[in-house]
Amino acid sequence: MRIAMAPDAGQTPGELEAVFREYAPMIYRTARMVTASPEDAEDIVQTIFLRLLRGEYTSKLQGNPRGYLHQAAVNLSLDVLRRRRRRTFIHDVETLAAPEAAGPGDRLAHQQLNDALAELEPDAVHILTLRYVHGYKLTEIAGLLGTSRGAIALRFFRVRRRLKKLLARRVALSERQ
Repeated sequence: MRIAMAPDAGQTPGELEAVFREYAPMIYRTARMVTASPEDAEDIVQTIFLRLLRGEYTSKLQGNPRGYLHQAAVNLSLDVLRRRRRRTFIHDVETLAAPEAAGPGDRLAHQQLNDALAELEPDAVHILTLRYVHGYKLTEIAGLLGTSRGAIALRFFRVRRRLKKLLARRVALSERQ
């Protein structure tokens, strides 16, 4: 399959294909973790590479493509979660469920986690997914984000504490209902 590039995109089809092969699995895993939906994760991967095809990200990819594409996946995933929260139809709420084999308790836990993640800033979700989904150490995360390990460790501690509070609040609300 031949990829048609925008005239000002600055990349050849072969370069874009190489970027796709290298980073698409990471983008998918990130989006799947945040959205808990394989369909949304696939849409996010497509959106990111369509934007690359149009040349929207080309200049930003030069310095740190892995970090930039990961952040783009987190941002688009959070946008999906925010749009979902605005919907009122019950069948839309059911799409928040975890993988199809999960039981009712697992679905509720995943929905609560997704809702809590949607309340965090994108940078916070970025750090959490790098740590828990991709298995990076804090030192590696600091390198990807261009900051010190100490700054990432402090941010990671605060993000985890905030996430625990958000989850506790959501669990308490669901128990009252």
